[in-house]
Amino acid sequence: MRPMEQAKRPVTALAGWYGHPLHPALVAVPIGAWIASLVFDIGSHLVHEPGFLTQGSRWLIGLGVVGAVLAALFGFLDLFAIPTGTTVFRIGLVHMTINLAVTVAYAIGFVIRGGPAGGPVGWGPLALSVVALAALGVSGYLGGELAYHYGVRVADEATQERGYETTTAKEAKERI
Repeated sequence: MRPMEQAKRPVTALAGWYGHPLHPALVAVPIGAWIASLVFDIGSHLVHEPGFLTQGSRWLIGLGVVGAVLAALFGFLDLFAIPTGTTVFRIGLVHMTINLAVTVAYAIGFVIRGGPAGGPVGWGPLALSVVALAALGVSGYLGGELAYHYGVRVADEATQERGYETTTAKEAKERI
């Protein structure tokens, strides 16, 4: 099997079936939770009684960390399908490393925010969230490169081409 074909196939059914990896679908949970937490963080500085936003932000961060760990497990399975020593594997390692650092940063942010709070989110935790979210954007770009530029875990071109055939083209092939 050629290296590119190997990178398109799942290592195990747990990673999702051919052409339908689970990792990209699962990353929506931490990304959404962490973006919403930043909105809550900023909002906590704009309202009179910010306690509900401060607490909501902390729990969104916790939800994002749990979702990121789950997404990472499936991402590891996708990484194992990529042949080592390739550009794609190196990009995958950088993508993984940034994601792990972001997850650790958010886990630290969850802990330093502590228990119930009545005031707005502190400037330190807010800055940590901004930096972590920016790093997540870089990692997301790399993930997009893996899928959309290099076709990692994307169905092969022949499979994709079948979706663009017209009924007439299908009938013509069947006659031959």
